[in-house]
Parts: sequence; C-alpha cells; structure tokens
Amino acid sequence: MTIWTWLRPVARPVFVGLGLALALGGCQVVPGDGPWMGGSQASSTEALPFDVIDLTPTSVVAFRPVPSLDKASTPNTSAGARIAVAPGDVLRVRIFEPYAGSIFPTIQQPGADLGTQRVTDQGTINVPYIGTIPVAGLDLGQIEQRIAERAKGKAQDPQVIVEFVADRSHTVMVSGDVKQPGRISILDNVRSVVDAINRAGGVYASSVQGGSQSNQLEVVVRRNGQVILTTQWSDLLAGADIPIEKNDEIVVRPNARTYTVLGAVTKAGNVEMTKANMNLLEALGSVGGLTDERANKTGVFLFRMGDIQNNPGARARVFRLDLSQPVSIFVAQQFGMQPRDVVYVTNAPLYEYNKIVTALYRTFSIISVTRGTVIPSTSF
Repeated sequence: MTIWTWLRPVARPVFVGLGLALALGGCQVVPGDGPWMGGSQASSTEALPFDVIDLTPTSVVAFRPVPSLDKASTPNTSAGARIAVAPGDVLRVRIFEPYAGSIFPTIQQPGADLGTQRVTDQGTINVPYIGTIPVAGLDLGQIEQRIAERAKGKAQDPQVIVEFVADRSHTVMVSGDVKQPGRISILDNVRSVVDAINRAGGVYASSVQGGSQSNQLEVVVRRNGQVILTTQWSDLLAGADIPIEKNDEIVVRPNARTYTVLGAVTKAGNVEMTKANMNLLEALGSVGGLTDERANKTGVFLFRMGDIQNNPGARARVFRLDLSQPVSIFVAQQFGMQPRDVVYVTNAPLYEYNKIVTALYRTFSIISVTRGTVIPSTSF
C-alpha cells in the first residue's frame, strides 16, 4: 500500500484546500520565521513606515563606513594660563627683605614662611604683620603685588612669594569606570579630558561577564549643568580630546555598541561591535555566516531605525542584499554597520516547503494513531 492510497480519503481534501489557500493567500498560510516585504506591500493599505533600498555597487556608496583616521588634538589650555584664587584654596605666603635687622628676614635667613593661609568664604586671607587681604578672583602675581603694597611702611622693599599648597576650587570630578575616581586638580598640568582620566588612573576595563571593555566605554563631560561632550573613549584617543575647566564633571561609563543578527545564520543574537568602522560582511562573519541548509542568499535584510531623538519625522530604512551575486560580497564589504542595526537572513523556499511537509506528516501521524493505522515511514 502506497502512502497516497492510504492518505487519499483523508489527505486529498487537505491538499486541495492547502493549494487553494496558497494560491489565494500569496503563500501566507504557513508564514516564515521573519518579515516578507512583498506581503507588507500587498496587504497593507497604509504607506510603509520605512524605505526599502537595494544594495548595489552604486547605492552602497552613500553608506560606506566612516574611516577612523587619527587627528591632532588641540586643547587650548596652556600650562601658563591665569589661575584665579577662590574660597577654599590654601596658600603659602613668604616675605623677604633685602637687609637684615628688619621685620622680615633676608632670603638667606629662615623664618620668611608665614604659614599656610586658607581663603575664607569672604575671599580673604590673614597675613601676619600685614592684616586681612582680599584675594578672591586674583592670580598669584596679583596677590603678591597686593601684599607688597600693604607691607610698605613696615618693610624695606619687601619681596613676596605666594604659592598654592592645596587646590580646593580648581578641580574636576572624574567618576565611573576609572581606577581612582575622585577630584583631580587641574593645576598639576592637567589640561584636557584625557589628562584628567589618566590622572585618575586610566579607564578600568572589567571582565566581559560583569562590565565593559576599554573600546566600549563612553565619556560624558558636563559643564555648568550642561552636557558639552558625549563620545567614545576610543574617539578621544583618536584626537577628539577637548580642554577642561574647573568644576567640570567627567563620567566614564559602559556603552556597549551592539547589533543584532537573526534568521538563518549559524549563531543568532546580539553582537558587540569590536571596531567603529565594521562592515556588513564582517558582521555576518562574526556570527558564523549563513547556514547552507536554511539560508536564502537572495533575502538578506538590514533594518535601521531613523534618528527619532533628533528628528522625530525620520523614516526607518530596510536594506536588501542578494548574496547569490558575486558582486554582493564586495558590496557587503563597503556597507558600514551602525549600533542597533538588525540583520535578518530569510529562510530558503525549500526549507519552508520542508516545514509544511513535516507539519502535515505530524498531523496524519496523529490521525493514524487515532484510527489504529501506522504510516509506513519508508513510503516517503
């Protein structure tokens, strides 16, 4: 007894109905594992919320990866910039006189150090023998000149030296994934964001399971309550460094740049971008490539959302690639990946047909068990 003889009274209506459904419904009675562009165009009466772009040697030119070229970093803060004193700073004041026997010693004698002076909340310091001196907003040279003027009449041609002992106001806060988070003084030759992070011990690359890697770190700089810079740590090292000012806040935080690969690939899932200028061919290779028995080489799609945050009216894009053409390998090498891209590889038509046959076989197996008849597996 052949399988068709056994199935004739039961299966013929099923196959006829299935054939009519396939013919009338556009092969949608047994959907695939992913989206179908033609189905959306045929069944939807609304305009598609995305643009479909076929990737060809001509169209891919506009989507090439941006080359990561190093550039010269030009922070404009010099080591000799004017540093104004502010409340909380601690200063050391020394006064010399050219002749011995006066109130203040000569430069060859000890005792010129008048101790440390903390700038009060009113912006003043109290210098022995001189009195209260307003210093807030002045640099060290201006403070020396003001003390020398106040010392006239008490000392002969006084020489004044003022130095920083502890910097309390000219600091920046460095926090996040750095080895030594905390406040960093910019008076110690710290001019830029990279300088501050390096002074905090450098970035901290934790384990893959529990944290971030150094090339997946984002740096945020806040100034006066506003975010003035958000960039990758690797971009800072490539020349995107900027000068810092006192009271800046620098935060180093994880920012895994990932894309998603779904469908008929060897290993689907989320994948971290190991470099900034990754292309589509490298993205497919990172998941083991397409599976030979499942993948439809003519149906490789990449879904990319528009910049909704900055442009609410931006449309999404769907890029379509036909890998059955040899030139598509070169096209995939020229297409640049972006974070949050979704790559989907559709199933081959024969694979979908096998799913239908398998589903029918399981259905008839249940019927045969109910009737007490066993379908000979060797008849297929």
